Amino acid sequence: MQYITEINSYKSEMPSAVTLGKFDALHRGHQKLINKIREYADKDTVSIVCAFDMGRQALLTADEKRTLLCKQTDYLIACPFTKDLREMEAENFIREILAKRFQAAHIVVGTDFRFGHGKRGDTAMLEKYADEYGYSLDVIEKERHEGAVISSTYVRESLAEGNVMLANTLLGYRYRLSGEVQHGKQLGRRLGFPTMNVFPEKKKIMPRFGVYSCRILVEGIWYHGIGNVGVKPTVADTEHPLAEVFVFDYKGDAYGRQVTVEFCDFLRPEKKFDTVEALKRQVENDITKGKLYFGKVQ
Repeated sequence: MQYITEINSYKSEMPSAVTLGKFDALHRGHQKLINKIREYADKDTVSIVCAFDMGRQALLTADEKRTLLCKQTDYLIACPFTKDLREMEAENFIREILAKRFQAAHIVVGTDFRFGHGKRGDTAMLEKYADEYGYSLDVIEKERHEGAVISSTYVRESLAEGNVMLANTLLGYRYRLSGEVQHGKQLGRRLGFPTMNVFPEKKKIMPRFGVYSCRILVEGIWYHGIGNVGVKPTVADTEHPLAEVFVFDYKGDAYGRQVTVEFCDFLRPEKKFDTVEALKRQVENDITKGKLYFGKVQ
């Protein structure tokens, strides 16, 4: 997959199958669009995911999106939603971007896709110009879960409630965060369960503060563990949220390494304890629950 950060940097004379949108979660609804362009892609047609970056709090960072899409498309264009794009007339977008820039032979969008100045462009306009510019149009219906439309808002609401199992169902993969392991006060090590402090990008949306059963990717190997998401109110009360994870069966030194944390199940809310000893007893209980979740304790 080729990763491009500006539409005008895309240069190919090959016809394309392209899908466009925010793709801010890559949830199951987004995956329907991507699967459709993959059906059209072959040795003569490239696939393009054009993802508009609105610059807001994000369910996926740029690196996480690249990782998830690396084998799904030929091109990922992570396109900042600039003033020029916002003010481009919809007809010009079809002619200059879709037809001339992307050489679009197949366009795949959701039912609510809007584009161009004042959001005047919609699926009806794309259909109107299909013959003139020689592309086919697929308008994909929303994916649903138990009757409810799957959306990025639905995912964010589920995460805010701590319902990561529902969020993972909506996404089609486990919600995750990535970051560098940084030094802390090493209290966990002194208490007998050394932890990794993982700070994600500041605009990354965090799930509800609390303790979770987790999978942790360290040096290419997945481990089980538990993780506290929040500000560590008992011992630190940090300004920026982080994930502090205890990794079962890991004995190495991860400081300075990039790790990925996947959230599997919510165990309890974050809590401030009166004493460090009370915190230790609770963490021991959390570890037991985490091991039960992963089937390591009968």
